[in-house]
Amino acid sequence: MMLGDPQSWKRQFISLDERILQRVLHVWNSCVARLPGQPEEDDITTNLIDLLLKDPVVRTLCHWIEYQFEPFGTNDQGAKYSKGIVDLAVLLDFDRETYLPYECKRLNTIHQGRRSSLATPYVNDGLMRFVTEQYAEGLPVGCMLGYVMDGDLAFALQQVQAAIIAQATPLKSRGGITNGEATPSIERFRTDHERDVSAQIEVRHVLLPFAAMAGVNGPT
Repeated sequence: MMLGDPQSWKRQFISLDERILQRVLHVWNSCVARLPGQPEEDDITTNLIDLLLKDPVVRTLCHWIEYQFEPFGTNDQGAKYSKGIVDLAVLLDFDRETYLPYECKRLNTIHQGRRSSLATPYVNDGLMRFVTEQYAEGLPVGCMLGYVMDGDLAFALQQVQAAIIAQATPLKSRGGITNGEATPSIERFRTDHERDVSAQIEVRHVLLPFAAMAGVNGPT
């Protein structure tokens, strides 16, 4: 449970996400090298977390990074229940209610020579879960990682943002899409959403090419 100024917590989560992303980029080439071809989403996430947990800088940033983290809800009788599974959660301490969640989705998959953008599942089965508070209940920030399997970041960005715009009403979008600082290796943007129970949430999106990135160093 968050105590204190919500804006202070939001700034802390955003700062943590920025630092975690730098470590993701640091280990990304090693993750890709382990998994040639078109691996499943869980295989990518498992290996990404394994590399992050071995990274000495990550150990200074958080208490733990957990794979398939199950946030708890509370029913009317005060009993806890599972709200589902978040692909990756950065835990600040032993408090299971305060964490930085990452939902991971594959994009631009190739099967029998045909490309599927998978932008709609990215929105409906990923982003929407932050809006409904299935994930990040009561928290001000959530994150999405898109694994762009064919490396075509421009197409993936176009398709995902079009899907978000098309679902603006059920997503309770506020303020549209804010693109992040341009880089040659990844795409970043954020969206803001109203929620029925708690205050609005900022969702931070990163699209990563499932390919080696020039100028990105592996673990040392």
